[in-house]
Amino acid sequence: MNIEVRVFLPGVNNLTAVLRRPIAPLIPTLKSECVLPRRQQRSTKASEEAVLRDLSWLGLTWDEGPEIEGSFGPYRQSERNALYMEYADKLLQSGQVYRCFCSSDEIDKMKEFAKVHHLPPVYTGKWANATDQKVEKELSKGTPYTYRFRVPKEGSLQINDLIRGQVEWKFDTLGDFVIMRSNGQPVYNSVSPLMMLPWLSLMQALIYKALGFPMPKFAHVSLILAPDKSKLSKRHGATSVGQFREMGFLPRAMVNYLALLGWGDCTTNEFFTLEELVEKFRIDRVNKSGAVFDYSKLSWMNGRYLRLLPPAEMVQLIGDHWKSRGFVTGPTGSFMVEGILQLQKDGIDLLEDGDKALLDLISYPLHVTLATPECKPVIEDDSLSEVAATFLAAYDNGELFAALEEGQTGWQKWVKSFGETLNRKGKAVFMPQAAVDRQAPWS
Repeated sequence: MNIEVRVFLPGVNNLTAVLRRPIAPLIPTLKSECVLPRRQQRSTKASEEAVLRDLSWLGLTWDEGPEIEGSFGPYRQSERNALYMEYADKLLQSGQVYRCFCSSDEIDKMKEFAKVHHLPPVYTGKWANATDQKVEKELSKGTPYTYRFRVPKEGSLQINDLIRGQVEWKFDTLGDFVIMRSNGQPVYNSVSPLMMLPWLSLMQALIYKALGFPMPKFAHVSLILAPDKSKLSKRHGATSVGQFREMGFLPRAMVNYLALLGWGDCTTNEFFTLEELVEKFRIDRVNKSGAVFDYSKLSWMNGRYLRLLPPAEMVQLIGDHWKSRGFVTGPTGSFMVEGILQLQKDGIDLLEDGDKALLDLISYPLHVTLATPECKPVIEDDSLSEVAATFLAAYDNGELFAALEEGQTGWQKWVKSFGETLNRKGKAVFMPQAAVDRQAPWS
């Protein structure tokens, strides 16, 4: 079966938005389109680029959308206003939409009245049956107005949801809703049919029918919940893909974990590649209830993926991470990273887990150590200045960094050569060298 899905992403870099849409990238033979809104005062070029960058980092691509032109453009809400207005005017001419001149104060009073009298918070319909003369009078005065959709007063609407089965909404719980604001901007719910969103409510379904559009198959995916079962938000920790990336999560682990939030393949297996997810995904395996986002399990899964990496790749990742954090500025040397990993063993689930071991290493208590009886012979060694001068010369001429770049073997070879130059062996080399290293410019 060939399925086309249009993925509508908010103009903010919010993980919740990605979490709530785990189905679209996993449907077999999917043609996916990416549409980005540009809400006034709520979106910037930078936020749009962040969304696209995060999707690309996760390995979730689209067949059509920003940067990949096709037949369904344009792809930003602000660029589609003429299209929205065209369809809004059609609905106005057919009588399924009317102009509402109510001010914000009037709307607030309606809401307060409904609250006090325990009524549904719906619009009372003040302008629903206004005469042409009354409407023209307000238009001539330049009174701001919105477009409201005329909802039937009785009855209900049913749809066959792919996840929840038969779903029914009663019209009297909705009231006439706004589809175009007074500033000419469309309301999010009303433009959804023109963007083919895969999660629709009563409002979008009504507009589909009014416009004569074929009704799509609906699949309402539940919200992702915080550990306390409330709606996931910033107060629960990182919520943007970029934040998780900076914390040291791997894209493969993120996609794997997110796909399992509310879906499974009826086995005990928890580890899937993206290709396997596409192959195994079935819509009837998506759960109706909301899934809880468990940061501990995500970290555990990330650790498993880290330890499956080839050693060289893991060393490179952690070395780059340390440089991005400003912990090191020169070559890290693979043996240095490998040493930290060996100390941590299975304790690294995130790239940042190696930070403490590194900081402990480079914050060695030199002055305390030098004051101990064991270090007294090193300090009183008459040739310590010769060791220091030779060691610092190797740093200045790049010889030291060259050895670091060659990894553990290169470093051992250089230390042996260093000792031979000074005619020293064992502790006679290592102890003075350690004392000098702790006071060198790079420490």
